[in-house]
Amino acid sequence: MTAMTILKAKDLKKEWDGTPLFEGVSFEIAEGERVLLFGRNGTGKTTLLQGLQGRLAFEEGSVYYGLEREEWGVLDQQLETDLGVSVIEFVLAASEQLAGLKGRMELLADRLEETGGTDEAAVAEYGEAYDRYLLLDGYGWEAKAEKCLRHLKLEPSLWSQPYRQLSGGQKTRVQLAALLARQPRLLVLDEPTNHLDEKTMIWLEEWVRTYPGTVLYVSHDRAFIDRTATSVLELSPTGCRRYPGAYTQYREQKELELKTLESQHKKQELEKEKLLESIRRYALWFQQAHTAAGQNDFLRSKSKKNVSRLHAKEASLQRLEKNRVELPKAAPKLNMKLEGEDFQGDALVTLDDISLAYDGGPQLLEHFSLTLRRGDRLSVLGPNGAGKSSLLKLIAGAAQPTGGRLRLHPRTKIAYFAQELEHLNPELTILDSLLELPGMTQTEARTILGCFLFPREDVFKRIGDLSLGEKCRVAFLRLYFGKANLLVLDEPTNYLDIDTRERVEEALAAYPGGLVIVSHDRYLHTRVANRLLLLGRGQRPQFFSGTFEEYYAKERSRVLTPEEQAREGEMQLLQLRLAGLMSREAAGTEAEDRELLEEILAVQQAIQSKIKEI
Repeated sequence: MTAMTILKAKDLKKEWDGTPLFEGVSFEIAEGERVLLFGRNGTGKTTLLQGLQGRLAFEEGSVYYGLEREEWGVLDQQLETDLGVSVIEFVLAASEQLAGLKGRMELLADRLEETGGTDEAAVAEYGEAYDRYLLLDGYGWEAKAEKCLRHLKLEPSLWSQPYRQLSGGQKTRVQLAALLARQPRLLVLDEPTNHLDEKTMIWLEEWVRTYPGTVLYVSHDRAFIDRTATSVLELSPTGCRRYPGAYTQYREQKELELKTLESQHKKQELEKEKLLESIRRYALWFQQAHTAAGQNDFLRSKSKKNVSRLHAKEASLQRLEKNRVELPKAAPKLNMKLEGEDFQGDALVTLDDISLAYDGGPQLLEHFSLTLRRGDRLSVLGPNGAGKSSLLKLIAGAAQPTGGRLRLHPRTKIAYFAQELEHLNPELTILDSLLELPGMTQTEARTILGCFLFPREDVFKRIGDLSLGEKCRVAFLRLYFGKANLLVLDEPTNYLDIDTRERVEEALAAYPGGLVIVSHDRYLHTRVANRLLLLGRGQRPQFFSGTFEEYYAKERSRVLTPEEQAREGEMQLLQLRLAGLMSREAAGTEAEDRELLEEILAVQQAIQSKIKEI
């Protein structure tokens, strides 16, 4: 049975200021697929998603929609809401009908309070809205919304706060809670893993992987892609191509594709050389035979045989040129080699009995000690709020400990990459920021900027006007010239596309100095780290002497304790019981129906209690 087509795009074209961003974009997405929209930064992935949602118009092409827009669910990193919308209101608004009814009831309740309940029209209207809200199980929807918020570790103390005041990670989790509650048939997710800690990321992977509907998403997280995508849709300025499988399979297919093209191109070039040599030879034979024949008609006729052979070879050459295999133009790549000053000592930095806390806040670190040596590549892991960025600021000298002592070797030179990128001067152009360096010439600066993917006129852009990905590359320029022997990197690849991330990883892997890294990019940890520091809120820091891959495998294969196994078993029994109750038909009498409803609510509450225990 053929799966239903959810979305079908044909020959889409989008321009910005008269310049084509992409054109000839055609694809289909079938029900149940999990499709990654893939491409370098600037190819128009977010623009394409916005166009598919009807937020902007395409210059050319058409889109077929197999679902009504009410059946779509969208996670948008740039989403703006009304200033006063709270977290709980945002999630409840996932059901427009119920949110509208609830808002109407609240307005009518305010009016009745003002009039002391004497407004009969308002009383009648409130009663109608209330009956409709009950009929549509509005209170059940509220309970479900609260459950989804708790499931994503958003505590009730946050629910009344304005959505717009939340951190990036909290906003993402609130949007995910709204989608989890509604379960739309099509999910459209733009960078869903941004700002998420590892536990939430693992939960999101499993949720997307097992989602019963269809998923179209953009992500630069290769581990997330590998565990979720069923196919990759590669967007380019001239169209898009579909590749089955996830990121690893996509890379393998691209490499095979390139090798095949290179082989065909080489074969054609050899064939072309042979044809050109034959054409030259037949042309020479004809010229010599024609000259020798003079006015002898028999010899002149005989010499024309070489002409027909010459024309046949020329026709073969034309066919070869017409079907010529062109090698794909290599996209510009970041070209970066990080160098460090020679360091012959042992310890670059020593933290001894350190305490660290926010102003007036709880202790993030207490009696903490750490030594960073030449060759150490330390990845700092832990949930958001555990103090990872604060520790990096401490090591980089951007924050001071509340207790203990930090010692730097006299020859230690630190370069710090801050995820906020606030250390960049927004008023300077990219070129001017480089020309500030002693001895830097225009020619040398332009060459270096080309290596960092800033060609031609781009070098005159103000840093304040750059995209986040471009600002990241400017920040790496500072590391390039720093000649530091200790790099302290806080989310260095957050806003980079996958190709640029891989170039950065190569540079960091070859870097001779010490590294301390905080990142949500698990591929980066796998490629670079040889030590791990595990931080947790309210927990003692732990060190893991090994690679991220070894740690991750150990965590995934951890055996549950007997108590955890018992809780898991009880949870499964409760869920089976709830499924049985929910599948029962209405008994017919009001008393029996009420008894069934009460039993369902009791089982739901028991499940909620078990979730809190786990």
